[in-house]
Amino acid sequence: MAATPDAVPALESQNTRTLRHVVGVIVRDPLSLASTLVILAFIFLAVFAGQVAPRPAEGLGKTNASNSMHPPWAQNLLGADRLGRDVLSRVIMGARPALIIPVGVVFFAVLLGAPLGALAGYKGGWIDEVIMRVTDLFLAFPSLLLAMAIASALGRGIQNAAIALIISWWPWYTRLVRGVTISLKERYFVEAAQAIGVPDGVIILRHILPNTISPILVQATVDLGTVILAMGGLAFLGLGTQPPAPDWGLMVSEGREYILKQWWIAAYPGAAIFIIVLAFNLLGDTLRDIFDPRQYR
Repeated sequence: MAATPDAVPALESQNTRTLRHVVGVIVRDPLSLASTLVILAFIFLAVFAGQVAPRPAEGLGKTNASNSMHPPWAQNLLGADRLGRDVLSRVIMGARPALIIPVGVVFFAVLLGAPLGALAGYKGGWIDEVIMRVTDLFLAFPSLLLAMAIASALGRGIQNAAIALIISWWPWYTRLVRGVTISLKERYFVEAAQAIGVPDGVIILRHILPNTISPILVQATVDLGTVILAMGGLAFLGLGTQPPAPDWGLMVSEGREYILKQWWIAAYPGAAIFIIVLAFNLLGDTLRDIFDPRQYR
């Protein structure tokens, strides 16, 4: 049966109302609004880092021995590190990998974990058992510890660190989507699709996965901050970004020897990690409240 002409406008109207509700909640909540503005500023810096950084060459690793260890002042607003590189430029240039890598990690973790979770929850039986036992095997280890082990085995480098985080993160989305799918497959629209003979693969792709977007979006928002922290941790341990590339975790590692006297070398990139992780967590909490059916208005 063909959809009525009013179906699409009605759907667009519902999406518009939902979007207005989300924006309205964020604008009315000072913490949510502040976290959103911080994230937007973070994205702006990541995209236009080369134009915003006062000394982009130093931000990318060019040394300036004559400026070594200079404290924060007018010429170097946030000071300089032991190689004379402008800390502000390094922090700004480090925003780009701090955005690109976590977004890629979360994207591929969702791409791998969500379909497996939907398949396990929808089919049940031995398929569910196999997928969930493999998932439990990965979840038996702390994510960061597992990522450290995988990164150590693959070798140092930002690409290997990203692969290690994807491998350690996908099970969370498998478990999340499986739980949602188990409740969705009992709904009337799924039973109706089954009754008219729609293939299982089509039902999963067109009816199950689209209805898991809200919980995935909430989880992904929180995970972006967590992955930034994990990437910084791997770089701090020497398993992620390698010098002289800009990375907040690597900058903290390089400045830890001078923390008592030249505190600015480690303090400012550490503060950047703290602020952006907190912003993603606050925004994720707000989205969770918005999309929770028990709190939605």
